[in-house]
Amino acid sequence: MSIFEDTAPRAERPRPLRVAVLGCTGSIGTQTLDVCRQHADKVRVVALSAYASTDALVAAAREFGVAHACVADTGHAKDSVLDELPEGCSLTYGPDALAELAALPDVDCVVNALVGAAGIRAGYEALKAGKVLAYANKESIIVAGDLLMPLARPGMLIPVDSEHSAIFQCLVGERTRDVHRIWLTCSGGPFFGMTRDELAGKTAADALAHPTWLMGAKITIDSASLMNKGFEVLEADHLFEIDIDDVRVLVQRQSRIHSMVEFSDGSTLAQLGPSDMRIPIQYALSYPERWETPCERIDWCQESPITFGEADEDTFGCLALAREAGRIGGTMPCVLNAANEIANEAFRRGDCGFMDIERIVSAAMDAHEPETVSSLVQLEEIDAWARDKARDALGRLG
Repeated sequence: MSIFEDTAPRAERPRPLRVAVLGCTGSIGTQTLDVCRQHADKVRVVALSAYASTDALVAAAREFGVAHACVADTGHAKDSVLDELPEGCSLTYGPDALAELAALPDVDCVVNALVGAAGIRAGYEALKAGKVLAYANKESIIVAGDLLMPLARPGMLIPVDSEHSAIFQCLVGERTRDVHRIWLTCSGGPFFGMTRDELAGKTAADALAHPTWLMGAKITIDSASLMNKGFEVLEADHLFEIDIDDVRVLVQRQSRIHSMVEFSDGSTLAQLGPSDMRIPIQYALSYPERWETPCERIDWCQESPITFGEADEDTFGCLALAREAGRIGGTMPCVLNAANEIANEAFRRGDCGFMDIERIVSAAMDAHEPETVSSLVQLEEIDAWARDKARDALGRLG
């Protein structure tokens, strides 16, 4: 089902909108809370989760007076700071409890800001329970899109990624069958224009120096390798029902154009704005309304020229691997994602080189016989298998 199957205006959302923020202590989570703070008359935070940062979880829970809190890492279940949660706030632990948080009856909207495969089940449960899902957990769609998309009623699945939010905004009131091409923009990351030989010597510190966006460590490394852009190509394929080869990656170094949609008549619509994730986060909460901006506006008369370029898939092989996984389909994107999580973490630890990320992912994909996606249990099993294959490939690098 397309998230634009019915382009009529959506019914107004409840006010205040009761929101659960999963992964409230990470980059997207903290920016979501900032939006909620600025629009306290429109949004009420009722549930929060964190993986292990219990101090930050408790501080946010006390500030917003939440009714539910969850600690995903059971190893932190006994942290003494949890005794300081607001009176009457329920506290649960572990991955199963995290998924249950997404389906609570007193939640209208779930902001899924979890990192990696951990967020897939939570996104699935939110949609199954009829919640609005504002998702920044792209793995939910990349890995389990075949399961999640049939659950997504029009207007109930809103992307938070700046690029997919931009595409979503360009398509409001339009028909997806009129789309000729999606221009998915890309800053090019810190290594734009470099050769493979130059990339081979880059460290995690080099890769974490993103030129325009402030993000978490994992996604910043993925942006440097262009794996993140590959993931976004797969997302666009699922969300907007467009062939994967009709999603063109466009390098836009200034990160002012967040993506564009080209239509069959030759017209192109673009969404422009500051490089501030609070704007797409806020739009996911406000849709179909628009609220006052959460950040400083751009004076376009003072802006530097905007430039365009083409992503180099020969040099940045992770982008090519993602396209390949998307063309194959089935369970191959699950393998792509799981192997990349292992390789990305190994690179951040200094256990492999930058170009080894591509090699590790490729090795896992080569070893996999793709299957039709049938269940979350199947995907969890393949995820575990792919991580083992990636670890084997990592071990052979030494």
